[in-house]
Amino acid sequence: MGNTLHKYLLILLLPPLLGACSVGQMVARTSVSIMDGAIDAMNRETDLTLAEAAIPANIKLVEGLIVEDPENPVLLANAAQGLYGYAFGFTELKDRPRAYALYQRGTDYGFRALKSLGVNLDLRTASIDAIDHALSRLGSSAVPALFWTASCWSKEIDLNRTDPARIAELASTERLMHRVQQLEPDYFAGSVYGYYGVYYGSRAPMFGGNFSLAEKNFSAARAVTEGRLLIFDVLQAEYLERQRLDKARFHSLLQHVVDTPVGLFPEMALINQISRTRARYLLGQEEEWF
Repeated sequence: MGNTLHKYLLILLLPPLLGACSVGQMVARTSVSIMDGAIDAMNRETDLTLAEAAIPANIKLVEGLIVEDPENPVLLANAAQGLYGYAFGFTELKDRPRAYALYQRGTDYGFRALKSLGVNLDLRTASIDAIDHALSRLGSSAVPALFWTASCWSKEIDLNRTDPARIAELASTERLMHRVQQLEPDYFAGSVYGYYGVYYGSRAPMFGGNFSLAEKNFSAARAVTEGRLLIFDVLQAEYLERQRLDKARFHSLLQHVVDTPVGLFPEMALINQISRTRARYLLGQEEEWF
Protein backbone atom coordinates (compact mmCIF):
# COMPACT_ATOMS: atom_id res chain seq x y z
CA MET A 1 0.00 0.00 0.00
CA GLY A 2 2.81 2.39 0.91
CA ASN A 3 4.66 1.74 -2.38
CA THR A 4 1.44 2.25 -4.37
CA LEU A 5 0.81 5.55 -2.61
CA HIS A 6 4.35 6.70 -3.40
CA LYS A 7 3.82 5.85 -7.08
CA TYR A 8 0.62 7.87 -7.23
CA LEU A 9 2.32 10.82 -5.56
CA LEU A 10 5.17 10.60 -8.08
CA ILE A 11 2.71 10.54 -10.98
CA LEU A 12 0.95 13.61 -9.58
CA LEU A 13 4.23 15.46 -9.21
CA LEU A 14 5.67 14.63 -12.64
CA PRO A 15 3.41 16.77 -14.90
CA PRO A 16 4.39 20.17 -13.39
CA LEU A 17 8.06 19.14 -13.34
CA LEU A 18 8.03 18.06 -16.96
CA GLY A 19 6.05 21.13 -17.92
CA ALA A 20 8.75 23.40 -16.55
CA CYS A 21 11.64 21.46 -18.03
CA SER A 22 11.57 18.78 -20.72
CA VAL A 23 13.40 15.49 -20.29
CA GLY A 24 15.87 16.61 -22.95
CA GLN A 25 16.57 19.84 -21.10
CA MET A 26 17.03 17.95 -17.86
CA VAL A 27 19.58 15.65 -19.50
CA ALA A 28 21.38 18.61 -21.10
CA ARG A 29 21.59 20.53 -17.84
CA THR A 30 22.81 17.56 -15.82
CA SER A 31 25.48 16.97 -18.49
CA VAL A 32 27.16 20.33 -17.90
CA SER A 33 29.35 19.07 -15.02
CA ILE A 34 30.37 16.07 -17.13
CA MET A 35 31.36 18.42 -19.96
CA ASP A 36 33.53 20.37 -17.52
CA GLY A 37 35.39 17.16 -16.74
CA ALA A 38 35.76 16.37 -20.44
CA ILE A 39 37.25 19.82 -21.09
CA ASP A 40 39.72 19.39 -18.23
CA ALA A 41 40.75 15.97 -19.55
CA MET A 42 41.22 17.36 -23.07
CA ASN A 43 43.35 20.22 -21.76
CA ARG A 44 45.69 17.62 -20.24
CA GLU A 45 46.09 15.64 -23.48
CA THR A 46 49.61 15.49 -24.94
CA ASP A 47 48.85 13.38 -28.02
CA LEU A 48 47.85 15.82 -30.77
CA THR A 49 46.60 13.08 -33.10
CA LEU A 50 44.24 11.77 -30.45
CA ALA A 51 43.06 15.29 -29.57
CA GLU A 52 42.43 16.23 -33.20
CA ALA A 53 40.30 13.10 -33.65
CA ALA A 54 38.39 13.54 -30.38
CA ILE A 55 37.51 17.25 -30.36
CA PRO A 56 35.00 17.16 -33.27
CA ALA A 57 33.03 14.39 -31.52
CA ASN A 58 32.97 16.46 -28.33
CA ILE A 59 31.76 19.49 -30.28
CA LYS A 60 28.94 17.49 -31.84
CA LEU A 61 27.97 16.16 -28.43
CA VAL A 62 27.69 19.70 -27.09
CA GLU A 63 25.71 20.75 -30.18
CA GLY A 64 23.33 17.84 -29.59
CA LEU A 65 22.77 19.01 -26.01
CA ILE A 66 22.17 22.55 -27.31
CA VAL A 67 19.38 21.20 -29.53
CA GLU A 68 17.66 20.00 -26.35
CA ASP A 69 18.39 23.17 -24.37
CA PRO A 70 18.96 25.92 -26.97
CA GLU A 71 19.26 28.85 -24.54
CA ASN A 72 21.73 27.29 -22.12
CA PRO A 73 24.60 29.82 -21.90
CA VAL A 74 27.06 27.29 -20.45
CA LEU A 75 26.59 24.83 -23.31
CA LEU A 76 26.66 27.63 -25.89
CA ALA A 77 29.94 28.97 -24.45
CA ASN A 78 31.36 25.43 -24.40
CA ALA A 79 30.55 25.09 -28.11
CA ALA A 80 32.32 28.37 -28.87
CA GLN A 81 35.34 27.24 -26.84
CA GLY A 82 35.52 23.89 -28.62
CA LEU A 83 35.25 25.44 -32.07
CA TYR A 84 37.93 28.01 -31.25
CA GLY A 85 40.30 25.36 -29.95
CA TYR A 86 39.81 23.08 -32.94
CA ALA A 87 40.16 25.90 -35.47
CA PHE A 88 43.25 27.42 -33.85
CA GLY A 89 44.96 24.19 -32.92
CA PHE A 90 44.30 21.97 -35.93
CA THR A 91 42.77 23.85 -38.85
CA GLU A 92 44.04 27.40 -39.29
CA LEU A 93 47.55 26.55 -40.53
CA LYS A 94 46.23 23.98 -43.02
CA ASP A 95 42.89 25.38 -44.24
CA ARG A 96 42.20 29.04 -43.51
CA PRO A 97 38.73 29.15 -45.16
CA ARG A 98 37.59 26.21 -43.05
CA ALA A 99 39.10 27.78 -39.93
CA TYR A 100 37.23 31.00 -40.69
CA ALA A 101 33.95 29.07 -40.94
CA LEU A 102 34.64 27.37 -37.60
CA TYR A 103 35.46 30.67 -35.88
CA GLN A 104 32.30 32.19 -37.35
CA ARG A 105 30.26 29.27 -36.04
CA GLY A 106 31.84 29.75 -32.63
CA THR A 107 31.02 33.46 -32.70
CA ASP A 108 27.39 32.69 -33.49
CA TYR A 109 27.18 30.34 -30.49
CA GLY A 110 28.80 33.05 -28.39
CA PHE A 111 26.25 35.62 -29.51
CA ARG A 112 23.49 33.18 -28.59
CA ALA A 113 25.04 32.65 -25.16
CA LEU A 114 25.19 36.39 -24.52
CA LYS A 115 21.62 36.85 -25.75
CA SER A 116 20.47 34.18 -23.28
CA LEU A 117 22.21 36.23 -20.57
CA GLY A 118 20.28 39.37 -21.53
CA VAL A 119 22.41 41.04 -24.25
CA ASN A 120 19.64 41.80 -26.74
CA LEU A 121 21.77 43.53 -29.36
CA ASP A 122 23.11 42.81 -32.80
CA LEU A 123 26.71 42.96 -31.58
CA ARG A 124 28.12 43.18 -35.10
CA THR A 125 26.35 46.48 -35.77
CA ALA A 126 25.67 47.98 -32.32
CA SER A 127 27.53 51.09 -31.23
CA ILE A 128 30.32 50.87 -28.67
CA ASP A 129 28.23 52.81 -26.14
CA ALA A 130 25.28 50.42 -26.59
CA ILE A 131 27.55 47.40 -26.16
CA ASP A 132 29.11 48.83 -23.01
CA HIS A 133 25.69 49.58 -21.54
CA ALA A 134 24.43 46.05 -22.22
CA LEU A 135 27.58 44.36 -20.90
CA SER A 136 27.62 46.44 -17.72
CA ARG A 137 24.68 44.39 -16.47
CA LEU A 138 26.55 41.09 -16.75
CA GLY A 139 28.25 39.44 -13.80
CA SER A 140 30.98 36.85 -13.39
CA SER A 141 28.79 33.99 -14.64
CA ALA A 142 28.96 35.61 -18.10
CA VAL A 143 32.78 35.51 -18.28
CA PRO A 144 33.08 32.30 -20.36
CA ALA A 145 30.50 33.51 -22.89
CA LEU A 146 32.18 36.93 -23.14
CA PHE A 147 35.68 35.51 -23.46
CA TRP A 148 35.01 32.83 -26.08
CA THR A 149 32.76 35.10 -28.13
CA ALA A 150 35.46 37.77 -28.24
CA SER A 151 38.11 35.15 -29.05
CA CYS A 152 36.20 33.57 -31.96
CA TRP A 153 35.07 36.93 -33.29
CA SER A 154 38.55 38.46 -33.23
CA LYS A 155 39.96 35.43 -35.09
CA GLU A 156 37.28 35.87 -37.78
CA ILE A 157 38.59 39.39 -38.22
CA ASP A 158 42.22 38.27 -38.11
CA LEU A 159 41.57 35.96 -41.07
CA ASN A 160 39.90 38.81 -43.01
CA ARG A 161 42.42 41.61 -42.56
CA THR A 162 41.87 42.90 -46.10
CA ASP A 163 38.21 43.71 -45.39
CA PRO A 164 37.87 47.18 -43.79
CA ALA A 165 34.33 46.41 -42.62
CA ARG A 166 35.58 43.43 -40.63
CA ILE A 167 38.52 45.37 -39.19
CA ALA A 168 36.03 47.96 -37.92
CA GLU A 169 34.43 45.24 -35.77
CA LEU A 170 37.64 44.74 -33.79
CA ALA A 171 36.74 47.55 -31.38
CA SER A 172 33.53 45.72 -30.50
CA THR A 173 35.39 42.50 -29.67
CA GLU A 174 37.60 44.55 -27.36
CA ARG A 175 34.59 45.77 -25.37
CA LEU A 176 33.60 42.17 -24.67
CA MET A 177 37.13 41.38 -23.50
CA HIS A 178 37.26 44.58 -21.49
CA ARG A 179 34.25 43.36 -19.51
CA VAL A 180 36.05 40.06 -18.88
CA GLN A 181 39.06 42.05 -17.67
CA GLN A 182 36.83 43.91 -15.23
CA LEU A 183 35.21 40.72 -13.91
CA GLU A 184 38.02 38.13 -13.98
CA PRO A 185 41.31 39.49 -15.38
CA ASP A 186 43.26 36.22 -14.97
CA TYR A 187 40.60 34.11 -16.72
CA PHE A 188 41.87 31.05 -18.61
CA ALA A 189 45.44 31.24 -17.32
CA GLY A 190 46.04 34.85 -18.32
CA SER A 191 44.54 34.68 -21.80
CA VAL A 192 42.79 38.03 -21.38
CA TYR A 193 46.22 39.68 -21.30
CA GLY A 194 47.23 37.54 -24.26
CA TYR A 195 44.28 38.93 -26.21
CA TYR A 196 45.42 42.48 -25.49
CA GLY A 197 48.98 41.62 -26.44
CA VAL A 198 47.70 40.60 -29.88
CA TYR A 199 45.21 43.50 -30.01
CA TYR A 200 47.92 46.14 -29.57
CA GLY A 201 50.78 44.26 -31.22
CA SER A 202 49.23 43.15 -34.48
CA ARG A 203 48.72 46.66 -35.89
CA ALA A 204 51.09 49.46 -36.74
CA PRO A 205 50.83 52.48 -34.39
CA MET A 206 49.18 54.59 -37.11
CA PHE A 207 46.32 52.06 -37.15
CA GLY A 208 45.80 51.86 -33.41
CA GLY A 209 48.64 49.56 -32.42
CA ASN A 210 50.81 50.18 -29.38
CA PHE A 211 53.93 48.03 -29.14
CA SER A 212 54.71 49.07 -25.58
CA LEU A 213 51.22 48.10 -24.38
CA ALA A 214 51.43 44.84 -26.31
CA GLU A 215 54.69 43.86 -24.62
CA LYS A 216 53.30 44.86 -21.22
CA ASN A 217 50.26 42.63 -21.73
CA PHE A 218 52.28 39.65 -22.93
CA SER A 219 54.45 39.98 -19.81
CA ALA A 220 51.33 40.13 -17.64
CA ALA A 221 49.97 37.01 -19.36
CA ARG A 222 53.16 35.07 -18.62
CA ALA A 223 53.13 36.20 -15.01
CA VAL A 224 49.80 34.49 -14.33
CA THR A 225 51.31 31.02 -14.87
CA GLU A 226 54.96 31.96 -14.22
CA GLY A 227 55.75 31.43 -17.90
CA ARG A 228 54.40 27.88 -18.08
CA LEU A 229 51.77 28.55 -20.78
CA LEU A 230 53.85 28.72 -23.97
CA ILE A 231 51.22 30.13 -26.29
CA PHE A 232 51.99 33.67 -25.16
CA ASP A 233 55.55 33.39 -26.49
CA VAL A 234 54.15 32.14 -29.80
CA LEU A 235 51.60 34.95 -30.04
CA GLN A 236 54.17 37.60 -29.17
CA ALA A 237 56.46 36.33 -31.92
CA GLU A 238 53.67 35.95 -34.48
CA TYR A 239 51.93 39.27 -33.89
CA LEU A 240 54.23 41.73 -32.09
CA GLU A 241 57.76 40.82 -33.18
CA ARG A 242 56.70 40.22 -36.75
CA GLN A 243 54.98 43.61 -36.80
CA ARG A 244 58.00 45.48 -35.42
CA LEU A 245 60.42 43.42 -37.54
CA ASP A 246 62.49 42.11 -34.62
CA LYS A 247 63.86 38.91 -36.16
CA ALA A 248 66.14 38.06 -33.25
CA ARG A 249 63.34 38.27 -30.68
CA PHE A 250 60.96 36.43 -33.01
CA HIS A 251 63.42 33.56 -33.31
CA SER A 252 64.36 33.37 -29.63
CA LEU A 253 60.75 33.27 -28.42
CA LEU A 254 59.81 30.48 -30.81
CA GLN A 255 62.96 28.49 -30.21
CA HIS A 256 62.29 28.66 -26.47
CA VAL A 257 58.85 27.12 -27.08
CA VAL A 258 60.27 24.33 -29.23
CA ASP A 259 63.02 23.54 -26.71
CA THR A 260 60.79 23.52 -23.61
CA PRO A 261 60.22 19.90 -22.52
CA VAL A 262 56.76 18.32 -22.37
CA GLY A 263 55.33 18.24 -18.86
CA LEU A 264 55.93 21.89 -17.95
CA PHE A 265 52.24 22.63 -17.31
CA PRO A 266 50.16 19.40 -17.13
CA GLU A 267 46.86 21.25 -16.68
CA MET A 268 47.35 22.95 -20.07
CA ALA A 269 49.40 20.29 -21.82
CA LEU A 270 47.35 20.35 -25.03
CA ILE A 271 47.75 24.09 -25.53
CA ASN A 272 51.50 23.76 -24.97
CA GLN A 273 51.70 20.97 -27.56
CA ILE A 274 49.76 23.12 -30.02
CA SER A 275 52.15 25.97 -29.20
CA ARG A 276 55.16 23.81 -30.15
CA THR A 277 53.56 22.88 -33.48
CA ARG A 278 52.72 26.50 -34.27
CA ALA A 279 56.21 27.64 -33.22
CA ARG A 280 57.82 25.19 -35.67
CA TYR A 281 55.52 26.39 -38.43
CA LEU A 282 56.35 30.05 -37.75
CA LEU A 283 60.08 29.34 -37.67
CA GLY A 284 59.64 27.86 -41.14
CA GLN A 285 58.30 31.25 -42.32
CA GLU A 286 61.14 33.26 -40.75
CA GLU A 287 63.28 33.85 -43.83
CA GLU A 288 60.27 34.81 -45.94
CA TRP A 289 58.95 37.30 -43.38
CA PHE A 290 62.25 38.93 -42.41
